[in-house]
Parts: sequence; structure tokens; C-alpha cells
Amino acid sequence: MRLNDINIRDPFVLVHDQTYYMYGTRGETAFTGEAFGFDVYVSKDLKTWDGPIEVFRRPEGFFSKKSYWAPEVYFVDGRFFMFATFENQKKGLGTMALVADDPCGPFKPWSDGYLTPEAMRCLDGTLYVDKNGGKHIVFCHEWKQVHDGEICVMRLCDDLSSSKGFSKKLFTASMAKPYVKKFLFINYVTDGPFMIRTDDGRLHMLWSTNGKTGYVQAMAHSNNDEIDGNWKPDSELLFASDGGHGMIFKDLTGNYNLVLHSPNTFRKEHPVFVMLKYENGRFVCADK
Repeated sequence: MRLNDINIRDPFVLVHDQTYYMYGTRGETAFTGEAFGFDVYVSKDLKTWDGPIEVFRRPEGFFSKKSYWAPEVYFVDGRFFMFATFENQKKGLGTMALVADDPCGPFKPWSDGYLTPEAMRCLDGTLYVDKNGGKHIVFCHEWKQVHDGEICVMRLCDDLSSSKGFSKKLFTASMAKPYVKKFLFINYVTDGPFMIRTDDGRLHMLWSTNGKTGYVQAMAHSNNDEIDGNWKPDSELLFASDGGHGMIFKDLTGNYNLVLHSPNTFRKEHPVFVMLKYENGRFVCADK
């Protein structure tokens, strides 16, 4: 299977045991109808893929039947943990953790409900492990609730089964001048944060928003290269061609890749891979 044959949003690639595992939001149920689960696609070369292989199917009595979004999978302490967003009419919108013994699942619910604050409409939670091994969830506080979408962080328990303490706002979408654009007249969008620390010690955040050229991919940095620093979106876009909600990973040859979905059109989305260069503390697309 080629990438153009795969209809997913929010692609996430796990590199494990010399193999690429790509997860994502099912395109056909992203915004309409009932959702039932998540899939993985498996590759050795990032070009041809086997799948889809269903890795999670909602169990009987599961609390959510819609908006199954943005599955991300991490290998932590010998097991595979999935962070994914689910919606429920009473419980709202949030990210919870699931667990499996294999990257192809089956994944089972792990956290006791949402890891994100239940009083907030939250989505796109991503795992960040700091230099001391402390675990955090970085997530979006949805624009539908606050109008100016936020990127926030919250501390997690070591086993990823629950969060602790209070959430902290890192920055808002309206700070992303000059490229951010209002969405539906009064809103600014934050989507899909992803954290990566490069070999030079710098901490980078990838995130998406609604820009003047459509759905775009941007970066942000803190003043101390730590999660507790003062964060500010970069002034230039990383990707400005109708695509976003991506992540950055090193391929098996050691090169940085950005994977995102494009176009940002319902049921027409596909994974797109962009080679990156890392220069002077910043990521840039290799074709620039």
C-alpha cells in the first residue's frame, strides 16, 4: 500500500525494532458518525505499507462513541502506551492512555479516564519526558471553549495512569504572529503539539494552527529549553502548504523527517513525509 491509498489524519510514526509503525485518526469517522477504533500501518522503508491493522477497538461499555483522534504510541518501560483523544457528551473531550505489549496491539484502556483536566475541553495530548525522567502531558485547550486556543502542560504519574497537580498554560495561538489567522471569525486554533529534544540539548515544540495559507505547521521554543520556561511561537512557519498535525522523528538512516496529513480536507487526507534539516538550532524543510 502506498501513502496516497491511506486516508488518515494526525499521523504518528513509532520507530521500533528497525520497523516503522504509523498510527492516525481514521479519515472516514474523524468528524461524522460513530468511531470504533484505531489502526496501524507497518513499513520498512516509509514508502510501502502493510495494513491497516486494527490496534484498538472500543470495548463493550466504553464511555466514548465519537471523535477518536490523534493516537500517539510510545515505548516506555517495556510496554507500548497510546495517548488518544475521545469525546463524551457528559465527560467532554480529553486525552487518555491505553496500553499494549506489542506495537500492533491490542491496546486496552490504561488511565482512569482522562489524563487532561476534565473541566477543560482538551485534545491532542502528547507525552514529554524531561531530563530527570519526569513525565508530562502537553495538550491543547480547545478553541471551542476558550476562543484563543492554548497549549498547556500537566505532570503525570510515573506509570502514566493518572495526572497530578495543576495544568499550566504555555502559550496561546494568537501569539503566533505574523502567520496566524482567525478561524470562524473570533477563534484562534491550537492543534497537535509534539515535543522533541535534539542532540544539542534544545527542546522544540511542533504544533499546528490556522494560518493565512490554510492549515499550517509551526514551531515554538522556551527561553530555557525546558518545559517550565517561557514559551513563544517562532515567527516563521515550518510547513505552509495546507497540511499539519504532524510529528518529527529520526528515520533508520539518522535523518529527521516531518510526517503530517495533507490536504486538510475531510476524507481526502493522506500522510506526507518531508525531509528536514537541523541548522543553527532550528528545523527547516530540506528543499528550502
